[in-house]
Amino acid sequence: MRSFDTLNDLVACVGEEVAVSDWVTVTQDQVNRFADATGDHQWIHVDVERAKAGPFGAPIAHGFLTLSLLPVFFDTAFEIRQSGMGVNYGLNKVRFTAPVPVGSRLRARMTLMAALPIEHHGVQMTWGVSVEREGVDKPVCVAEALVRRYP
Repeated sequence: MRSFDTLNDLVACVGEEVAVSDWVTVTQDQVNRFADATGDHQWIHVDVERAKAGPFGAPIAHGFLTLSLLPVFFDTAFEIRQSGMGVNYGLNKVRFTAPVPVGSRLRARMTLMAALPIEHHGVQMTWGVSVEREGVDKPVCVAEALVRRYP
């Protein structure tokens, strides 16, 4: 995990790959709970036997489940010691570029693309995030995430 003392220390990294997260394993239980929470019970996610005979050879995680892992990726990649809180502000771009079979291990690479001052001494950051699946060259998700951090 990379550590920064202040928001200004992080802002100095604009244009750089700042951090790589820990690996996270996607489980069938997570997929099932995500399906329950969102109402998306498509068989390629929750019907294990049918999914084995389907186009991906196994059940796959929802794209939005992969995207919803961004907070854990950020939390395991770096810390800002003198920052009180952060909030998701939105997304500019999101693409689900490859399937995530259940049991996959994922991690994210984060590049700080931009940082702008905002009210209350905060910073709005644009992050280029590439979510990787272990053992596969092509990312499974690429996104531009907007995050606001405050001291």
